[in-house]
Amino acid sequence: MRERLVIGNWKMNPPTIAEAVELARDVAGRDAGGVAVGVAPPAIALAAVADALRDANVDVYAQDVHWEERGAFTGQISVSMVRGLAVGTIVGHSEVRRDLGDTDERVAKKLARAVAAGLRPVLCVGESEAEHAAGNASIVVARQIVADLKAAQRRGLERLVVAYEPIWAIGTGNPATGTWATTLVRTIRAALKQSGLDGEAIPILYGGSVSARSVGEFADAEGIDGALVGGASLDADEFAAVVRAFA
Repeated sequence: MRERLVIGNWKMNPPTIAEAVELARDVAGRDAGGVAVGVAPPAIALAAVADALRDANVDVYAQDVHWEERGAFTGQISVSMVRGLAVGTIVGHSEVRRDLGDTDERVAKKLARAVAAGLRPVLCVGESEAEHAAGNASIVVARQIVADLKAAQRRGLERLVVAYEPIWAIGTGNPATGTWATTLVRTIRAALKQSGLDGEAIPILYGGSVSARSVGEFADAEGIDGALVGGASLDADEFAAVVRAFA
């Protein structure tokens, strides 16, 4: 049976480290019902949140890493800086692809570096609104999976997590349907198999306007093992409700 996993991606929130620590402790104080829980705070709060959660059953993830170990990369964070604070990292999030210019080539290098460092990668894939409207979602997502995994050693990918986040649903309040997500999950598992992995063993999360109100549809959908939660993860009560939906 695949792991049930819910990760809160805090993005550029909360505004202070003290508030990030308070939120982390609030999340840790909730009953997860056997679901694995993670939070991805901003890089500046990683150390403080990791310390606050040291004895809690909540894992810490980085929001992104660079593909180089060190060097002249202003504003970036390496796997060595993350290791010891976080168990894993998100890679390929659509906002990083959009705002920082990540291509599949760059995502592949980041993922390979994370795997080599022993971090658990959470690979985000998803189609744009235009690609969705053109009926190319499955083609786009399958291509991303194959391209993003091509540089990583297969040994170390046993803990891979894939998050399907249709870009047109992120932050819009307009989530996909469970039926649609299930269709794309099948595409993802087939692409994982094409990449030499056991697609049936890898947890796949849904992300994109996940809330306590919308999560039930995805928790009940075939093949979806959890959620990557954005704005709703900033409210500990609502985040707990999302987690419990997958229990």
